[in-house]
Amino acid sequence: MRRRELLIGAAALLASGPAMAAEQPFRRAAREAFLYALPLVEIANVRAGASDRGMKPGRFLRQGLATPESRGVTKPNNDTLNAQAFIDLARGPARLRLPPLGGRYASLALMDMFSNDFAVLGTRTTGDVGREVLLVGPNDKGRPGALRAPTPWVWAVARVLVDGPKDLGKAREVLDGFRVVAAPARPPAAGAAFTAPWADYLKAANALLLENPPLAADHDILQRMAPLGLGSDRFDPGRFDPAAASQIAAGVDEARALLLTPRRSANAATGWGIEPDDVGNFGQDYETRARVAHGGLGALPPPEAMSMSALSPDGGRRFDGDGPWRLSFAGGQTPPVNAAWSLTLYEATPDGQFFLTANPINRYSIGDRTPGLIRGRNGLLDIWISRTDPGGARSANWLPAPAKGPFAMVLRAYQPKPALLSHAYVPPPVIRI
Repeated sequence: MRRRELLIGAAALLASGPAMAAEQPFRRAAREAFLYALPLVEIANVRAGASDRGMKPGRFLRQGLATPESRGVTKPNNDTLNAQAFIDLARGPARLRLPPLGGRYASLALMDMFSNDFAVLGTRTTGDVGREVLLVGPNDKGRPGALRAPTPWVWAVARVLVDGPKDLGKAREVLDGFRVVAAPARPPAAGAAFTAPWADYLKAANALLLENPPLAADHDILQRMAPLGLGSDRFDPGRFDPAAASQIAAGVDEARALLLTPRRSANAATGWGIEPDDVGNFGQDYETRARVAHGGLGALPPPEAMSMSALSPDGGRRFDGDGPWRLSFAGGQTPPVNAAWSLTLYEATPDGQFFLTANPINRYSIGDRTPGLIRGRNGLLDIWISRTDPGGARSANWLPAPAKGPFAMVLRAYQPKPALLSHAYVPPPVIRI
């Protein structure tokens, strides 16, 4: 069965009229639909924001290192220069060009509109040399050797590792070598705010599902969403009677509340929340996919990069108080990686997102490329986290927290070694001093 037929079949359940529709489990359907469509909606928001900044579909928009003003995507990293492109494959294939990397870590993540990384090109997978790749859409036939995207629209994100401020020029030269040549794009569908009224949210979700039909593997959840009739060009939120509308609003509220409630990590006793192994390739794990879309959109799969959230003493992912807090690595016990590692600090927003925070030394992360760090006896590395300068020798290793309010910390490991991937290595906990 083709993907569009699945959705149209679901919409047909409403054809018998409002009376029968009101008897359907609208609350459950709305909860499922909110979670299922959230990656589409969030990526469409990023697409619209990039367009506002001058990005044309099928062309890379290059960005500098993330700063506190970088609010387009939650939990931005401060390790890489990035470039992004949105590519519409409905009118023909695209050609992607990767530059020679010169021994530098870089990646080009290709995501479908459901936020799955269907391919990651670059250092780990395709090597250091330049190359060209043909990218085709899901309905493009007869192109042997081409890379096939699951959805017509693709979000491409290039990342180039930066080794400190003096390295920015050379890193930009590599980033400028990423190119895409694509056919003209169709007018893209719009997204919606996380807090939008349910009717506006579902209208956006419906348009995005028509633009990017779901996979046949999503058949079961589409059936659970069927009472809503999503995926039809006749979808109209106004057709629901008050009882059904009330159920839909309740289901959407449940989904939002779920995503704003942190999921307790199975590794909580270690002091770190480790993301599930299916991040970046979610399959039918729709809750994890929605959580990542809301709290860390665009995450790479673990073999490319792992993200671990520091846990506070109560087991949550938010810290508060003046500190200081300390992350202490014994000599030779920093995260085992083939590329790089860093600890990044974010201020937490009321709606559950995280962004870099302004501070007096303009330091947003600490890692293996941070100049001037002071090590103790036998290579001990102490990282100090506090709202104010901890003073003395600690100042060199200070990661500033916001002047007030909750904050979070994420440890990133690029090209993690097997000990990290298998969780045989877990970082020491962040403790309050």
